[in-house]
Order: sequence, then structure tokens, then C-alpha cells
Amino acid sequence: MRFCRKLPISFLTVMTKNLIAILVICLFSISVCGAQVKPPAPFGPVPSENQMRWHEMEFYAFLHFSLNTYTDHSWGFGNEDINLFNPTNFDAREWVRVCKESGMTGVILTAKHHCGFCLWPSKYTDYSVKKARWKNGQGDIVRDVAKACKEYGLKFGVYLSPWDRNRADYGKPEYIQYFRNQLTELLTEYGPVFEVWFDGANGGTGYYGGANEDRKIDSKTYYDWKNTYALVRKLQPKIVIWNDGGDRGDLRWVGTESGYVGETNWSQLNSTGEVGWGMLHFGLEGGDSWVPAEVNTSIRPEWFYHPIEDSKVKTVPQLLDAYYASIGRNATFLLNFPIMPDGTIHPTDVKHAVEMGKVVKQTFAVNLAEHAKVEASNTRGGSKTFGPQNLLDGKKETYWATDDNVVKASLTIEFSKPTLFNRFVAQEFIRLGQRVKGFTVEANVDGNWKELAGGSTIGYKRILRFPAVTATKVRFNITDSKAPPVISAVGLYNAPLILDAPLITRNRQGEMAIASGDVGPHFYYTLDGSTPTVKSAHFTGPVPTGDGKVVVKAIAEDPATGKISPVAQENFDICRKDWKIVGVTGDQPYALLDGNPATSWKQPGSMKLPIDLVIDLGRDQTLAGFKYFPDQGMWGPGALTQYEFYVSKDNAKWTLVDKGEFSNIKNNRVWQIKKFAPAMGRYFKLRALGNTDGNNEVGYAEVDVITK
Repeated sequence: MRFCRKLPISFLTVMTKNLIAILVICLFSISVCGAQVKPPAPFGPVPSENQMRWHEMEFYAFLHFSLNTYTDHSWGFGNEDINLFNPTNFDAREWVRVCKESGMTGVILTAKHHCGFCLWPSKYTDYSVKKARWKNGQGDIVRDVAKACKEYGLKFGVYLSPWDRNRADYGKPEYIQYFRNQLTELLTEYGPVFEVWFDGANGGTGYYGGANEDRKIDSKTYYDWKNTYALVRKLQPKIVIWNDGGDRGDLRWVGTESGYVGETNWSQLNSTGEVGWGMLHFGLEGGDSWVPAEVNTSIRPEWFYHPIEDSKVKTVPQLLDAYYASIGRNATFLLNFPIMPDGTIHPTDVKHAVEMGKVVKQTFAVNLAEHAKVEASNTRGGSKTFGPQNLLDGKKETYWATDDNVVKASLTIEFSKPTLFNRFVAQEFIRLGQRVKGFTVEANVDGNWKELAGGSTIGYKRILRFPAVTATKVRFNITDSKAPPVISAVGLYNAPLILDAPLITRNRQGEMAIASGDVGPHFYYTLDGSTPTVKSAHFTGPVPTGDGKVVVKAIAEDPATGKISPVAQENFDICRKDWKIVGVTGDQPYALLDGNPATSWKQPGSMKLPIDLVIDLGRDQTLAGFKYFPDQGMWGPGALTQYEFYVSKDNAKWTLVDKGEFSNIKNNRVWQIKKFAPAMGRYFKLRALGNTDGNNEVGYAEVDVITK
């Protein structure tokens, strides 16, 4: 104070004014800076913390095991003998170890399927492991799996079927208390549970304590889902709920069990109202609730183990296809292992899943963009807080954002040297909502920009596959966004090509095509039955094969390594371009002649068996057999079981040339091939006498003939 009093008044005045000016400048700067670094506001619905943890899990397992494992049925009726259950080689640690080695982060165990048999010693029923001869009734599959998950660091979840074909009180009010008692046991006695799965199959024929009848319930009201959900969340506050048969849960089914979701995939639905297949498969842009997609599929055609399917385990390329069509499209991937009667996972299933996990780990081990130079066309307020460097820092809580009025932007990644890659990954910061609805990826090759791939939605994660390219720069263009984009990560990777024998098809016009489970291989083929090499004809598009018989062989080659796939072969008979289906209208029935096994036609259910499929070949042919490929959809129309096959020259006088059945077609829906003594005719009639579902609906994916 003494020092201040000695200073001249004029000096103090000037100093005070300068201090005030500096203070004003600082305050102004702080205000401006504060405005510049203000984060974007959330847009639309956002995930809960439980859903966020679930998104980050990405890949986890289903384990299906019950009494119907021992009866070779898809669904138990509810009256199966408890003493059948005796998994002599059961080891939960083996199950969970396989899941861990496959790259999975969790396990969902079918604690009770539709038959009502419980894999834990429930206090509320004798229809459980406590009455089985296995371990003299002292076993508990649920406890052992939960314990193994804890040991291996995987999360644990449970499947509990709301439908119970064993209970005498199913369909009555008192069953709901039984159902909730079971839920309480599972959610209080086995530690943390990350997900509970309520199957949508509800009500139908069953044992029902000896009633042996059909019972119908309203799946939306019978289970009183509001209070059931409240119980679940009270007992396990960090859980997510999957339910496709009642009130909306935290997650949604994708409308198929084939292992994929739509390329456009919004994580939203409306909280009320009907949900059709399109909403399940693609989500609902503008929906008012965050309900993301879970892709569930089995490593085999069925969910439970059937010996006949030992040769039908998904290959590594097929599993990778499912990985990219689920995790790579803003969904999670739930892959099922059917457990064998001895309590183990089949060695083929183990081999393929573990190998797939190794390929995924190898593919995404090194982000080639990590040390590249990154520039953005716009950064929120020009601040480093939301700059493009956040995309490569490996942190979940940082992101690149644009100004509020910028919904189209681009990001350029520049390498220090030409770099080879074939995968692009992008992730939105979904805590602020899902925004992007259009984007492209370009590469600068030899000084020119070339579009490699594009997509619509991104969401939690989007992965694009394309043929390998060497480039010095890559440009990620957001071409359409509902709000300023917020991107948390990008990556470029070079995945090894996994070469399986390619798929050969021929369409109705006689054009041959070749495809593979991977992106990037070259295909070589022959049409004379000789073994192809890389010097054979190079497949670049559909190839005309003529109207007659042809033997096509093909291989795939990885151009980067020279690796060659096994040889694929298809023997095609006469071309079907002139064939006509008699007595039908429209193009849809011709799906059974288009050469694509994934498309199918169902004869109208209003027709009563026997039902005739009549086809005009266009001219006389010497027929020596026929081929039938059933609809492959798990919930599609029934497959043809009993049949008669007729031949005619004039569509008036018919000759029966073959009749019989397709044994085991229910569990093994492969090509059915029947041969008979040669017969001349222009028309053939395939008469359906019975189907696998016991109704009048018969599905056809493909029908063909064998000529002499």
C-alpha cells in the first residue's frame, strides 16, 4: 500500500485502464473460446449406459442345449424323459474357452427352452437337472457356465423361454408367477447378467402336464411385460432385454436368423406401434427410442445339435460374411454353438469359429491410418478439442465434429508412402445420437481419385470391404447427415483373403456367374470339365453357356499372394429360359427357376394338398430325373416330403414316372435328387402330397430336371 501511494495518479490511471482492457480481452477470448469448444447437442434418441456397454461387446455366443438335444428335435414337446439328459463329457470351461478363443466377449446360455426343462436345479419344478441321472441330480449347468465366464473374463447372459410346453398351468394366470420365480432364480443366484433373452415363440401344442393340447396366448399381454421388465431391471440394473414376442425391449431382432442385417441400419424404433419386417431389418429413421439390432444365427442350420448337420457347419468365409453383415453394419453378432449330447462342442464347429476369430484379430490388428496425416474440411470452431486427430487416438470419449451448420464434410488421410488396404472402418459417437445417412470412400491412385465404396448409415460401427488398392491418400466423404456429424474413429486395414471354393450359379437365361465369400479374389473357369488354372478364362461378368448341358469348374486366386482355392464344380442340365409355369401369373413364381437358391416361391396356402406344380419345357425332352431344393428360411413354408412326378407330351395325358419321399428333409434341407427310367415329354408335374409342417404351404427355392 505504501508503494502504491508513492506512484503518480496519472500512472495509476493509465495502469488501471490497461488492466481493464486486458481483462475485457481475456473475458472476450474466454467467451469466444467457450463458444468454439461447446460440444454438439445430442440429436434424437441416444443409447443408455447399459446399451452402450452392450454395443461395445460386439461379438458373443449362444449355447443351445436341452433334452431335445437327445431326441434330435428342434423343439421339445415337454414330455421328454429327464433321464435322457446325461452329458458325460460336459466341461463348461471348454465351452467358454472356445468362445474366448473365437474372439467373443460374452455367452448367453439357453437355461430353459420351450420344452420347459431347466439346466439349473430350480426350486419350482422337478423338470430340471436336479432329477436327471447326470451327477446324480447334483449338477447345475447354469452355475458352471457362469463360473467359467468369470474365470475367462466373459460376460454371462441367460435365455429363458416364456413358452413352457411342460407346465400344466401354462396359459393360465398362475404361470406368470412361476415364470417370474424362474427369472428371479437366474438373475439373483449366478452373478451379473448382461442380457436376458425372451424368445418370441409363444403358445401352441404341448404336453402341458399331460393335457396334450394346443394353447393360445396373447404374447403382448399374457406375460405382463411391464411388470416383468421392472422385476428384471430391479434384480439386474445393468442388464439389457431382448424380446421379439412382446413389449419392446432394449434390443431388436433383425427379421432373419441367416446372419445379417440391412446395409441401412438405424438404431431407432418408435416406442409404440407395430413393427414390421422392414423396421426390424433396417431400423426406423426418426424413431423415438434407441433400439439397436442384434444379429442372431447358428454355426449350423439349426439351433440344437443334429448329427446330420455335421457336414453343414458354416465355413470360415461364411462366418466372416456374417461378421461383416452384422458388426460391420451397426449391429452385434450373436453366434450359436449347438452342444452335442456328450456335452461338448463339435470339433468342426470349434475349428471354424476359432479360425474365424484369428482372421478377425489379424485383420484389425494394425490400423494403417494410425500414423498418417489427417485433415478435415471443417472442424467445430477450428478447435483441437474436436479435431480430426481424435479419430486415431484410440479413445472412446473423443471425436471429430463439425460446426452446427455443416452436415456435409470430408476427411483426408495421407500416407507417407503408397499403402495397400481393403477394409475401411468408421464409428459415430453414438452417445450424441446416430446422424450420418450417406458416405463414400475414395482413394488417390496415381494422382486420380477413385471411389472404392459407399454406404448409408454408420452408427456404432460400419465396415466396408472392397478389392485391395494401393494409394497415397484416402478421402472419407460424409455426403448426407441429419445433423452435424460426430465421428469417433476411422481405420484402414489390409485383411488377408480367405479363399473357399467359389460359388457357381447359372440363371434362367443360361448365364453362368461366380461369387466368393470374400471380396477381392480373381476367378478362373472352364466350361469343358477340365481343371481350371490361372491361365484359364478370367471371370469378369456373366458368361453365356448355351442351352444344353455344361460342366463348369472354377477356382479363386488371391492376386496379392497367388494363393489358390479348392476347385468348385457344377453340372448344369438344359437351360430353363423357355420354361413356363402353367396356371400362374406374375414373375414371383419364377423364383424357383432363377438359379438363385436364396429366392423362393410358396404356393398359395388356400390350395389344398395334393398340390400340382406344372411346367412347360417348351419342347419334348427325354427326362431321367428331377431335382428339388426347398425353401431355406427357418420360418418359411414347409418343405415337400411326399411326392409324385408325372410326364406328359400334351398337358392332358399324364404318365406317373416316380413317387416317394424326401427322407429327413426337415433337418437337412439340401438338394433332393431323384432318378427314374427315361420318359419323353414336354410337360412335367410335381405333385406335393405332404410337407414338413403338416399344412398346405409348400415352398420351392429351385426345381430342375435331369435329361438323358
